Amino acid sequence: MISERIKLSIVVPIYFNELNIPHTIPRLQNLETIIPNCDFEFVFVDDGSKDNSFSLLMEAKEQDSRIKVIKLSRNFGSMSAIQAGLRYTTGDCVGIIAADLQDPPEMFKEMVEHWRTGIKVVLGTRADREESFSQKMFSNTYYFLLEKFALKGYPKGGFDFLLIDRQVVQEVLEIQEKNTSVMSLIYWLGHDQVQIPYVRQERKLGKSRWTLAKKVKLFIDSFVSFSYTPIRFMSFIGFVTAFLSFLYGVFVIISTVFGIIELQGWTTIIALITFLLGIIMIMLGIIGEYLWRILDESRERPSYVVDQTFE
Repeated sequence: MISERIKLSIVVPIYFNELNIPHTIPRLQNLETIIPNCDFEFVFVDDGSKDNSFSLLMEAKEQDSRIKVIKLSRNFGSMSAIQAGLRYTTGDCVGIIAADLQDPPEMFKEMVEHWRTGIKVVLGTRADREESFSQKMFSNTYYFLLEKFALKGYPKGGFDFLLIDRQVVQEVLEIQEKNTSVMSLIYWLGHDQVQIPYVRQERKLGKSRWTLAKKVKLFIDSFVSFSYTPIRFMSFIGFVTAFLSFLYGVFVIISTVFGIIELQGWTTIIALITFLLGIIMIMLGIIGEYLWRILDESRERPSYVVDQTFE
């Protein structure tokens, strides 16, 4: 068990959070009063915000030397922003939290206590969330499918609020995988973990930029990165379709020979062709998702570009 003084780095991705920053930073700074024997480092990653977020971060940095500001050249997405932030951390353990205060920073106290016992991954898992029915339905469906077909045992409510050991940080950075989920990567590494359930609070300030398009991309990235199910589904559908087509062909031949039914001609043929073409297009779309990601990896472009760093 670790009892000596430690250093905790906290990574916060920032994207259009000018209303949240004046409240988020004091809440994080207040952790020094509730977590003993701990030095802090706050790494804020400006993911191409076009509002006043960056200037607010710089003002806060002038007043607190523990704050680091990493400015990306444009918006690369929250996962890339988190990867960038992890690279600039120096703590013995590293926390990740969103800037909108839907996750309580004070939970880092309990997380650190678990980490001190030797646990390398401490997850804040959502027992419930104060969100709309549609948001809950999308999230619950996503995490259900992820656990069912990709990562067995994945928390039902999901997580993006956590604390990890320095070793885990290095392992994530060494993977250097694009179009993925950092949270799923951390879970995939397989280290012993502790889950702390909590209720994700309603967003009080600002508008979420976590759009439906970004949610769908994360959904696809997660399954393409961590599951063979889409490919196996294609093979299964292909086999079933071929088998049914064979049975139908046998049925038509026997019916024609014995005069059981009178063939209707073009209607049946058009229906079959339309059905089969629809299946083929779905399969081509799934293959395209895999091929696009292979192409993106082969280009070896970075997941993000750092414009400026203020340490």
